[in-house]
Amino acid sequence: MNENIVIARDLTRRFGDFTAVDHVNFEVKAGEIVGYLGPNGCGKTTTIRMLLGLLEPSEGSASVLGYDAFRQTEEVRARCGYMSQKFALYDDMTVIENMNFYAGVYGIRDNGRIKETLDLVGLKDRQKELTAGLSAGWRQRLALGIALVHKPQILFLDEPTSGVDPVARREFWEMIYQLAQGGVTIFITTHYMDEAEYCSKVGLMKDGRLLAMDQPTQLKKTYIKGEIWDVAAENMVETIEKVSTIKGVLQTSLLGDLVHVIVDPVVCPKGKFYKQLKHNGMRGVTISPGEPSLEDVFMGLTR
Repeated sequence: MNENIVIARDLTRRFGDFTAVDHVNFEVKAGEIVGYLGPNGCGKTTTIRMLLGLLEPSEGSASVLGYDAFRQTEEVRARCGYMSQKFALYDDMTVIENMNFYAGVYGIRDNGRIKETLDLVGLKDRQKELTAGLSAGWRQRLALGIALVHKPQILFLDEPTSGVDPVARREFWEMIYQLAQGGVTIFITTHYMDEAEYCSKVGLMKDGRLLAMDQPTQLKKTYIKGEIWDVAAENMVETIEKVSTIKGVLQTSLLGDLVHVIVDPVVCPKGKFYKQLKHNGMRGVTISPGEPSLEDVFMGLTR
């Protein structure tokens, strides 16, 4: 569990004058579920493609399972699974035909292994269905099965839950935990802040730069400086506008029907904060302690 099996050092990729990934450094240990979090276009996919040897870096180096990611690409790919954003499936084939085809690409002829994989991703009873007729959630499962059929040591998942419903997302994460418990290391990109909370370690990216990487609890301890309050009021738009003007307020965001606020407790302790809310003419106001989130961390790092 202490062994670093993915190491990136000053990993950089430029496309002309545009820097997609900018001197990124991190390590991934065996058995971890690593979330690579950030908005679309921040460099997450480019990072994965470099780690898999699909894209040459402009600068820097990377090793995966002890192999040079750019000079020993066949060794790396043979030991890694990759589920891309676009789910490269053949719609005119059935589920089992897709599995057989991709298993053949990996040189696998073991029908037992293919059936085992279908069972793992919950497709055993759908193997004769045409892929074109599958919902987004079931297509997601098939893509995951294809990435797993050769028993990879590391699984790279690029925005795997994008476009699927909440139930499918939850079920997918249950499968991820099951795989991790079985010894597979997971590297998953996402722009969903709540999903990153499920990971054992999270990297936060913006504009090609890795801003921070650590355990979710440690990120919150390190980067959230202040007390957190959730404010309920009659007019939410007015509330967030007026709260933002109070001296000592560091961050504000909407959280359902609440305004989520981070306050400097020295400049604006709870009693003073509440008085300021009243002074600003806000009615029906209640405040309660809030919970820190990775969104708070990300907003704090990028503001």
